[in-house]
Amino acid sequence: MKVLIASTYFAPYSSGLSVYAFRLAEGLAELGHDVVVLTSRYKPELPLEESVHGFRIVREPVSWHISKGVLMPGLRGTARVWTTWADAVNLHLPQFEALTLAREARRQNKPMIVTYHCDLEISGSLINRLAGWVTQSIGSRVLARADVIVQNSLDYAESSRWLRPFLQKTREVPTPVDLTRVDAEDVRRFKQKWDITETDRVLGLAGRAAAEKGYEYLIQALPRVLERFPNARVIHAGTWKGVIGEEKYQARIDMMAAKFGERWRSLGYLSDEDFRAFFGACDVLVFSSLNRTESFGIVQIEAMLQGTPVVASDLPGVRQPVLKTGFGRIVSPREPAALADAICSVLDEDRHAHPAPETYLQGFGAAETARAYQKLLESCRA
Repeated sequence: MKVLIASTYFAPYSSGLSVYAFRLAEGLAELGHDVVVLTSRYKPELPLEESVHGFRIVREPVSWHISKGVLMPGLRGTARVWTTWADAVNLHLPQFEALTLAREARRQNKPMIVTYHCDLEISGSLINRLAGWVTQSIGSRVLARADVIVQNSLDYAESSRWLRPFLQKTREVPTPVDLTRVDAEDVRRFKQKWDITETDRVLGLAGRAAAEKGYEYLIQALPRVLERFPNARVIHAGTWKGVIGEEKYQARIDMMAAKFGERWRSLGYLSDEDFRAFFGACDVLVFSSLNRTESFGIVQIEAMLQGTPVVASDLPGVRQPVLKTGFGRIVSPREPAALADAICSVLDEDRHAHPAPETYLQGFGAAETARAYQKLLESCRA
């Protein structure tokens, strides 16, 4: 089957959405499908076309950046060409230009699966908020045209004002995760490389620096944690500088965290191997998300795979890994004292006292996700 996957951002851009789309494309290609990813050329130095991991990436030139989105005037023609080529289309929302693609898929009567990653809750300037509202409104019209909608969890879908009208065609499909385990020697080398001692209690943060992550609440919680665990330190892995639309937030967090010196450190973006070792080096992963722009959190599963418990916000979708496994704590968002107490509660326990929830975790393999999409695509074409 020839499958067109469309997403505003794709590798090398780093986000949960782009990682999901990459692993899905790779998984479908491994199942023997012919996969093309249509995305933005959000940086002019990126190639217009390239082939990686058995699939093809086509990048449409960008004329303007607006908030976290892009404008691509030539997309309509490109969408027509690749929709004509495809047997089925998979759109990833939120995506400002999704309606152009959805209309073309409907015009050509091509089956369309929409992967709905999250509602948009964008704060900041009027332009940012307006761009978010427009993108969300466009998404609603795309959802109405979809044959099937995929979400990470029905917990999230049932709580979304945008998804509730379409629950009858919404399906829960696990997020694609790399199930590779790290070994103790790789963790030891990682700690040595980054000057992490055996007595350090590492509070991990993972992902790009973005306002919905709620890092400021961990900063406010950290003094309370340090009272109990003076050797605690926060280590962040992921893109910190240069995240589109998050420059002011990054500067604010840098200023707030400066007083902690080396007890608050970002390692930047890591290789897949080093990310696994990072999760293995953490005593707890903190996932302090604030709003519905977070709908799950791939990094929670990645941490649990390496035996690391998670403290996560009690938000629809986000709370599911900890609720279903008991491997960590959930805590109300925006409450630094409660966050600190939850972190300390986890640190009080022997990290290895509770084994990682194997049965639950194995359901998140990228191959499993690709097979689930394959079944949905086949049912749409039947």
